Amino acid sequence: MSTDILRFATAGSVDDGKSTLIGRLLYDSKSIFEDQLDAVERTSRGRGEEQTNLALLTDGLRAEREQGITIDVAYRYFATPRRTFIIADTPGHIQYTRNMVTGASTSDLAIILVDARKGLQEQSRRHAFLATLLQVPHLVLAVNKMDLVDYSQERFEEIKEEFSAFAAKLDVADLAFIPISALNGDNVVDRSPNMAWYDGPSLLHHLENVHIASDRNLIDVRFPVQYVVRPHRADDADLHDYRGYAGQVAGGVLKPGDEVMHLPSGLNSRISRIVTADGDVPEAYPPMSVTLLLEDDIDISRGDMICRPNNQPCVSQDIDAMVCWMSESRKLTPRSKLVLKHTTRTVKVMVRDLLYRLDINSLHRDEDADGLSLNEIGRLSMRSTQPLFADEYKRNRLTGGFILIDETTNATVGAGMIVAAD
Repeated sequence: MSTDILRFATAGSVDDGKSTLIGRLLYDSKSIFEDQLDAVERTSRGRGEEQTNLALLTDGLRAEREQGITIDVAYRYFATPRRTFIIADTPGHIQYTRNMVTGASTSDLAIILVDARKGLQEQSRRHAFLATLLQVPHLVLAVNKMDLVDYSQERFEEIKEEFSAFAAKLDVADLAFIPISALNGDNVVDRSPNMAWYDGPSLLHHLENVHIASDRNLIDVRFPVQYVVRPHRADDADLHDYRGYAGQVAGGVLKPGDEVMHLPSGLNSRISRIVTADGDVPEAYPPMSVTLLLEDDIDISRGDMICRPNNQPCVSQDIDAMVCWMSESRKLTPRSKLVLKHTTRTVKVMVRDLLYRLDINSLHRDEDADGLSLNEIGRLSMRSTQPLFADEYKRNRLTGGFILIDETTNATVGAGMIVAAD
């Protein structure tokens, strides 16, 4: 069932229609309750609006409704007979870039909305770059508000050509262009007769059929241990010596009988059983949460890694990473000391050097920068107190990503993607 779940994020500039698009998807796919719709209709009438404002289905904060913008990341869920969807509605304002990073970091697909009247904006480029930096495998440029440009094919082609030129500078694996009107529902769930010149699928049809099974790393076995299971039930002889290692599969395919290696000890063993809440299973793959039982007793604890003997992650205390800084109260500078959480392992780190700060709009690298402020992105080199079992982010998003935590406040202050580990 895990392959039938598509996580996608909506992004783009302010007022490009992200929340309206999600509201339209929920409404046309009949995924909202009558009382929800009634509440939205009452609110719309109370505000003097001529038609139901579907954006209110996702803009849940009072400040969002008052301003008509999205501030926080809003998660919504809906399903069709083909697939289940988890939507992250991310904000468009530049000061909420960190929220967009949060929403896109776990997404399989990103929808970048563009207002057909305004064309590509600074935030459109910013969010497209962030989506590719976060290695989101699939990108859709949805040209919205086509009804306001008389469904012009020429205008759609202009925006498509402009974005294609920009995307050529980025690492985009799969890119699709769809003209829509979220307000009227054109090309959102069903093909629109107003754009007969467009011969592609509707947005929902594309979301239902985009292939995501091959996006996950099924080659490199990575199993970060989250918890050691020792039931110790006196009335059950089978549980006297039960020792299981629980966690989420971060990469590869695991089967009973497979030879595996434990890090950091380097000791080898074989998998005897793979257990889930529903009983034993013949194999485990991302993103399944399972408990592994090994044939040998090895001293394994939280934060350790189980992998293949001939396919190991890089074991290192020195890493280079791209970091998005999320703290308003402090600046990230060389010699900063932080806590780094990587998979299930938590260590202390010190920033050795800021290699450069990246200008997201021009992609220029400022090598003279002395630190990172809120929402800025840069490349750092860091040294940890204990070795990390890491892969490059582009190889595995789970074992290549991490968060940075302030030691004194315990607040998350940064998100990072490992570029290299030595």
